[in-house]
Amino acid sequence: MKISTFFYTIKQGFSNLFRNKWYTLASIATMSACLLMLGVFYSVAANFQHIVKNVEEVVSFTVFFEEGISEERITEIGDLIRGRDDVAEIKYISAEEAWADYQKENFQDKADELLAGYPENPLANSMNYEVFPTDVSKLEPLKQYIQSIPGVRKINSLDEVASTLTTVNTLISYVSIGIIIVLLLVSVFLISNTVTVGISVRKAEINIMKYIGATDFLVRAPFVIEGVIIGLLGAVIPLYAIYELYSAVLNFMIKEFANLSKLLDFLPVATIFDFLLPISLIVGVGIGFFGSVTTVRKHLNV
Repeated sequence: MKISTFFYTIKQGFSNLFRNKWYTLASIATMSACLLMLGVFYSVAANFQHIVKNVEEVVSFTVFFEEGISEERITEIGDLIRGRDDVAEIKYISAEEAWADYQKENFQDKADELLAGYPENPLANSMNYEVFPTDVSKLEPLKQYIQSIPGVRKINSLDEVASTLTTVNTLISYVSIGIIIVLLLVSVFLISNTVTVGISVRKAEINIMKYIGATDFLVRAPFVIEGVIIGLLGAVIPLYAIYELYSAVLNFMIKEFANLSKLLDFLPVATIFDFLLPISLIVGVGIGFFGSVTTVRKHLNV
């Protein structure tokens, strides 16, 4: 392809944008709205999953032992649990530590006064392992395994919390996929309509070009470039809007809810855009290219 032909097709692609400026603006605006919704939804979903993941890391269950169990057997049980791939961490809490924690939580500074005359540890058989799973969705098989170990008396856990976290994560994944598919289909439809209108408007001009010997590439390329430019603009505009919006919301949350910073640990802007920037550009340009190529092949018989 000659350089002059290359620049001609680029020029014609930009010219098409202005020939059908209202359709072009409508396509860019709708594409931007779709990708803006996609970006906002991704930001919310990513932060929610990040917060849920942080909560999952503190979800644990407690393993209690049979009365009279030896320290050696407790160590053996700990080694068995620690050796599993679905266990992230395991902590041993002795009866003395359990009693000290109970006093601190319930009696605070008045423990000595309230417990005078009660020298024995009422939690003598409460030594236990606190187990943190790597994935709460695999909690039940892990519990069943530990319960089957000789020497384990019972397991206490927050099954409802684990089940809820797993359900929420699964729901978010399915909803995310559904919304992305819908937005992609809408965007392809818009690009297709815009290119179709451009072909209709230039139908007479295209026929003349063919009569004087214009190649198929020379006729089709400007429409493809038009679609790519619409896709690119439709991606850049929402990216800028999301960057400003997310930065403002993040600064507001950090300022107004500083006390909840440990629980509401939001992802930084850079982390969001590490994924969102390339994906939005690829989606925008890809939809523009795919939509225009498909429409040209369908409506432009050259």
